[in-house]
Amino acid sequence: MRADRLVATLLLLQARKRLTAAEVATELEVSERTARRDLEALSSAGIPVYAVPGRGGGWELLGGARTDLSGLTADEARTLFMVAGPAANATPELKAALRKLVRALPEPFRAAAETAASSVVIDAAGWGKMRRVTPPKHLDALQAAVAAGAQVRLSYADRTGAPTTRVVHPLGLALKGTVWYLVAGTDAGMRTFRVWRVTSVERTGEPVVRPDGFDLEREWERIVADVDELRTPHHVDAIAEAEIVTVLRWMFERQLTVGETRDDGRVDVRIGGQDVRRIAAQVAGFGRRVEVVAPDEARTHLAAIGRELVATY
Repeated sequence: MRADRLVATLLLLQARKRLTAAEVATELEVSERTARRDLEALSSAGIPVYAVPGRGGGWELLGGARTDLSGLTADEARTLFMVAGPAANATPELKAALRKLVRALPEPFRAAAETAASSVVIDAAGWGKMRRVTPPKHLDALQAAVAAGAQVRLSYADRTGAPTTRVVHPLGLALKGTVWYLVAGTDAGMRTFRVWRVTSVERTGEPVVRPDGFDLEREWERIVADVDELRTPHHVDAIAEAEIVTVLRWMFERQLTVGETRDDGRVDVRIGGQDVRRIAAQVAGFGRRVEVVAPDEARTHLAAIGRELVATY
């Protein structure tokens, strides 16, 4: 999780005085781009981290090397804990790390830091739905394997419940909504596993083999894009009034593609989904403000909806 890296990056800077983004990337086993983004995030959040240009430059924590957090001001400490605090709900390890950081702060800052760490709640559930915050049974074991770079023998139940066992190379974990996923290398290539379907984890004693240039964030972006494509095998083309496009973005999010603006001010849009008739039903309430132009199946379904409405009302 990013909060873990932010805390680890800060402690590295305190211990080593000056580091380049490449050195941070090597220490934390992330890409240089990710390391630079984390350093910039710390700096923009108000932590006194700044870049030293030129030969022999790098990134420094204002005030030099320290082994604790006593150099932070009250506002800076509060900012750090607000950045990391919400994510602490996900892992006991990060909670423990934050408790240690609190103990490292001067007495006047501790109460403010503790308050900041608990001042934000992340509730991934929608309204009317239960908030599920219980971590999957084998999450800790997989986190440890990822951190240790250890191959594991994974027992897993597929979507039908059928059990399978395979040796995988754990490369990272991702939380999507309320669901944890393991990204791992296998004999069949890169694969993604839902952690709640894992039934056992056993280390093999062999090290993980990481693909050259592997970057977890970039790989997860690719996975999400592939899944979105699979979830949207059908498309409906339409012309929407400009002010409706914002509403369509809210309704369809990544499934909406916005095209060119026409001479009359209306905008070409494409909406993806699993079923053409369902997409048509979703836009029917906009009336003439969203004109569906293709496919014919969608237009036919909208006409049928219109006749039913006229007959009813």
